[in-house]
Amino acid sequence: MEVIEQVASLRAIVHALRCSGKRIGFVPTMGALHEGHLQLLRTSARENDVTICSIFVNPTQFNNASDYRLYPRTLEQDTSLLQTIGCDYVFAPTAEEVYPKQTLLTFSFGALETVMEGAQRPGHFNGVAIVVAKLFNIVQPHKAYFGQKDLQQVAVVRQLVQTLSFDLEVVCMPTVREESGLAMSSRNKRLNDVQRGLATQLYKVLQLARRDLKQKPVPTIKHEVAHYLQQVEELELEYFEVADPLTLQPVADVSSSEEVALCIAAFVGGVRLIDNILVNLKEV
Repeated sequence: MEVIEQVASLRAIVHALRCSGKRIGFVPTMGALHEGHLQLLRTSARENDVTICSIFVNPTQFNNASDYRLYPRTLEQDTSLLQTIGCDYVFAPTAEEVYPKQTLLTFSFGALETVMEGAQRPGHFNGVAIVVAKLFNIVQPHKAYFGQKDLQQVAVVRQLVQTLSFDLEVVCMPTVREESGLAMSSRNKRLNDVQRGLATQLYKVLQLARRDLKQKPVPTIKHEVAHYLQQVEELELEYFEVADPLTLQPVADVSSSEEVALCIAAFVGGVRLIDNILVNLKEV
């Protein structure tokens, strides 16, 4: 496995790989790798000739300077982990390498930016789109792998790929969870033991909402979720939504839907966590 820091160096490698007919799988990450990332990488290694993983904490997608500063950075540990799972190249650039000049381009994703993550983090998806577009142009993958935990981000990336005609397939894989049900996230490293236990309530309340989807109106479910989480110390609900799984727009009545996404964001001890589950209403 080779660690590469320069864009020009990676471009040369990618050019040679493509000229030799190799299929490239790509897993973009911000590091602090966990089993969720590793499952994406293992899948890429199975489905492609070469797997490239990027590790870059992207400053343009953070609305909160403190969140950017505190985001876990564990490059040495990450690279050691990647050597064991079939990753061929790690792209770990500096911010100056990725952004040699100020970026003036702005992306708009319409209705996707008016709900949930878009509403709570203005400009976030513009930052995501800029760095993903840069990485896609540098890596030129045949397949790019993302986790379902960031469901709205996946929708944004798919729209980006379609709009800019990137010649690649976006693969979304199920969320990987700890035994407690807590969705694996790099931000979990910032939770202490007590907070980690409290964070499991997010998945629990998603399951409770799933159970009630056909028995109660959506506004009632949303009210009960908010009331339930108000009782949990150190947990502050930011949003809970019943949404269309593709457009991520709110669904007020599930009677005409075949599938919905239950999406949640909350602060646990000051650490912002998100989670979601997809619900096939025929199976509820």
